[in-house]
Amino acid sequence: MLKGHPKGLLSASLANMGERFGFYTMMAILVLFLQAKFGLSGTHAGVIYSIFYFSIYILAFVGGVIADKTRNYKGIILIGLIVMAIGYGLIAFPTPTPVPNKTLFLIISCVGLFTIAFGNGLFKGNLQALVGQMYDNETYGKVRDSGFSLFYMFINVGALFSPLIAIMLRNGWLGSHGFEYNASLPELCHAFLEKTITPEAQEKLLALANEVSRGAVVSDLNLFVNSYLDVFTRGFHLAFAIAIGAMLVSLVIYLVNKKKFPDPSVKAQKQAGELDKAEVAMEAKEVKQRLYALLAVFGVVIFFWFSFHQNGLTLTYFAKDYTDLSILRINLGFTVIQGAEIFQSINPFFIVTLTPIIMGLFAWLRSRNMEPSTPKKIAIGMFIAALAYLLMTIGSLNLPLKSEVIAMGGLPDAARVTPFLLIGTYFILTVAELFISPLGISFVSKVAPPQYQGVMQGGWLGATAIGNQLLFIGAILYDSVPIWLTWSMFVACCLLSMGTMLFMVKWLERVAK
Repeated sequence: MLKGHPKGLLSASLANMGERFGFYTMMAILVLFLQAKFGLSGTHAGVIYSIFYFSIYILAFVGGVIADKTRNYKGIILIGLIVMAIGYGLIAFPTPTPVPNKTLFLIISCVGLFTIAFGNGLFKGNLQALVGQMYDNETYGKVRDSGFSLFYMFINVGALFSPLIAIMLRNGWLGSHGFEYNASLPELCHAFLEKTITPEAQEKLLALANEVSRGAVVSDLNLFVNSYLDVFTRGFHLAFAIAIGAMLVSLVIYLVNKKKFPDPSVKAQKQAGELDKAEVAMEAKEVKQRLYALLAVFGVVIFFWFSFHQNGLTLTYFAKDYTDLSILRINLGFTVIQGAEIFQSINPFFIVTLTPIIMGLFAWLRSRNMEPSTPKKIAIGMFIAALAYLLMTIGSLNLPLKSEVIAMGGLPDAARVTPFLLIGTYFILTVAELFISPLGISFVSKVAPPQYQGVMQGGWLGATAIGNQLLFIGAILYDSVPIWLTWSMFVACCLLSMGTMLFMVKWLERVAK
């Protein structure tokens, strides 16, 4: 599979696995942690989630600027890994729940999240720029797209296991304290403490309390609520702690292989010394056109990322509130794998398994001179993403409003939808992602002028950042309108992105030649 690709590709992918492990840990549990720890509504947790993911990607632009200015790409990447580990340490530190001072502890958590985002910004875009430079020659240039697809596949191996480990730790911690997992309980517990619980929901709380207490009779709801919340959230703190270990593994891999990676600063100096006046003039004319093309693509993909990254927000809420999780329950003896987080392993699983198939399809089309250009592949990916949310729209037509679910204390299993609705949605979204994310990164590395490689990789991530900042709109809709209408908006966004991309495709193909 790696035949015909530079040797440094596998090393860079392995070094990036720790970042993916932490990223998907966050995607799986962040909003659930914020709700269980602080009793936040879906909208308020969604605002924090969207700001955090905005920060991760916009700070990648900052990281690119710093690397381009200092020409110390490898050093900036190293610092990024260390800073991320510090950030995970801040939120992994176990604190009591319910929190004695909600504002103070929420600020501490947000500081930890910002630290992770800043470290990620120093690391992610610059490592991608290094990978891009491995293909800046005649030997490897023709397999650039497949190289980035392989890079994307390998780094998602870490993402495949992180949600499962988070579930095992949380549920194992619950089991060691005499409790079982229930997705509805944290929200019910906080409603009880805040005295906003309805009589129907309180009756449901008492029934669930006895159900998860392993045969013990719950006579004091207040005692149960405080104990359950504290144990539940300490399991999340353990999951964040494991992410620190993943960062350290990536750090070791990076240090061992650091000398194998290309040095952008050396390459830039060599190019500067070799360019004659005619080449400088030609480059000056091309730079503006290339930058305009990249900015146009960045503007279009904002709407895709706004839709796609709902997988860690509204799709996670949907898994918790409307999906029958008991069907996917796996008893391992020492712990149980069951929870809304499990769906975040499905996306990287499909990435790892589908990447060779998608690459094979593109290779087959290439051998017959039928392979679509990268801009066309991105447009196709946006159409595929629209199909995923169309499936969610159809599957959610008869579901009650979120406010009605809260009032009744959660849906019974019999009224919940099959988990295969989400599995099918993640399958389609993953296919869309493989048409867009690795190929978009490849397009940027190909079109960006050499002196702006880091900045333009940061620009791609900056467009993702803006899409992420809009994520909270999905959370607001999820809490206030019929669920099917929420998914319909994402269908419209993806189709709008596809249409705009197709309108620009001929221009983008000319620029990319």
